[in-house]
Amino acid sequence: MFQRMIDDFKQSAATAVRLTSLAAATAFTLLVTLAFLCAAAFVYVLQNYGLIQACLAGAALFFVVTLILAGCYMMRKNRIRKRAAETAKSGVQSALADPMLVATGIQLIRAIGIKRLVPILAIGGLALGLMASRGGSSKDEEAPEA
Repeated sequence: MFQRMIDDFKQSAATAVRLTSLAAATAFTLLVTLAFLCAAAFVYVLQNYGLIQACLAGAALFFVVTLILAGCYMMRKNRIRKRAAETAKSGVQSALADPMLVATGIQLIRAIGIKRLVPILAIGGLALGLMASRGGSSKDEEAPEA
């Protein structure tokens, strides 16, 4: 069970790194687009000759790359959000259906006793609720995009 939690954490960290690198590449290509547009305007004012077409073509090329990267970023983000929702639902159900976990729980109840176990379970439920609410708020944190 802990291995699955560690694997989920590794996967989410790797996904965050990939999405961050895509966002950085998108921001960089947008910066290059603006640089070419500024260069084209400068050259147009300065000379009014053939160099303008080259600058505008470069700006158009980087703008198309920016649009493609932004589209890839949005599609990947939506896929990850859907996959995370499906995994969260199936992960809890499979953990409760594990016979080793049930047997361990019964042994804990026998060893500790019901009266001592109730406060521990209350604290565990509170921690689980906080973790679940933190997972729901990550959608809100991802919503603002640059």
